[in-house]
Amino acid sequence: MEKLLEIRGLTTEFVTSEGAAKAVDGVGFDIGAGETVGLVGESGCGKSVTALSIMRLVQYPPGRITAGSVMMDGRDLMKLPEKQMRRVRGNDISIVFQEPLTSLNPVFTCGEQIRETIALHQKMGRRESRLKAVEMLRLVRIPDPEKRYDNYPHQMSGGMRQRVMIAMALSCQPRLLIADEPSTALDVSVQAQIIELLLDLKERMGMSVLLITHDLAVVAQMADRVVVMYAGAVVEEAPIDSLFSDPMHPYTEGLMASIPKLGERLERLPVIPGNVPDPLRLPSGCRFSDRCTKRIPKCLIEEPPLFSPAAGRLSRCWLREGIGR
Repeated sequence: MEKLLEIRGLTTEFVTSEGAAKAVDGVGFDIGAGETVGLVGESGCGKSVTALSIMRLVQYPPGRITAGSVMMDGRDLMKLPEKQMRRVRGNDISIVFQEPLTSLNPVFTCGEQIRETIALHQKMGRRESRLKAVEMLRLVRIPDPEKRYDNYPHQMSGGMRQRVMIAMALSCQPRLLIADEPSTALDVSVQAQIIELLLDLKERMGMSVLLITHDLAVVAQMADRVVVMYAGAVVEEAPIDSLFSDPMHPYTEGLMASIPKLGERLERLPVIPGNVPDPLRLPSGCRFSDRCTKRIPKCLIEEPPLFSPAAGRLSRCWLREGIGR
């Protein structure tokens, strides 16, 4: 598969009074043309900061990207002048944030916000960009789009606002859509509609998707490949079927065990003991060692690299050392 985006050694830190906390620490993975990659992990593991770093939207201060590269079309996005990076945003890469009510401007109509995006990036006049905005509202299945164009964000439901955000993100036909928890704050039935919409638009527009979520059920439905993050680092990467049939990192196994299964009657779902470590006070060895039931003495001393125990698979676990070589 042709690579659309190549991320290598991406590191982002936030300066605090106690020191620099690495929210993203040496993250690297690829996104193929037309591929959907799921980026999963607990809240606070660095998923959203990874997305913001790719777009170079990390607010400084206190955040800053300190290392790494993001290659697209032979260009390193981390080294582009800001003027050129603004052309990449929207035209080549767009992002949908998890809470549309805070992402949309409350004093402008939804249609005008889409129209302005189109006018800015596509250099269209007011009439032409308005027609395109109405067409985008129709594309994301908002009923009566001509009327809805003049609605303000507070006049729409959560599902409708998320559709507006998707319409805005896709209005310039980007090659990569970053969807950051696109259905988390919505009712279950509306979540299903949004996921179905994203799947349909992906196929129709032939774009790649980076799906950021903690919901493995959504990942199973949408993703071709999964990257698992823990405490700012990638701990596993695998094709979707392989990940669910044979997880190769204890953290991934813990995530899988916490999913309720049809037909099972449990008084309480299994949980991973402990908490995600403070990025300012990471364990000396494996980042997951203090929560892992399979740890060995080496886990407490030395952080493992990413091993390749099978074709197309990566696991940051000492138990996989030497496997498949």
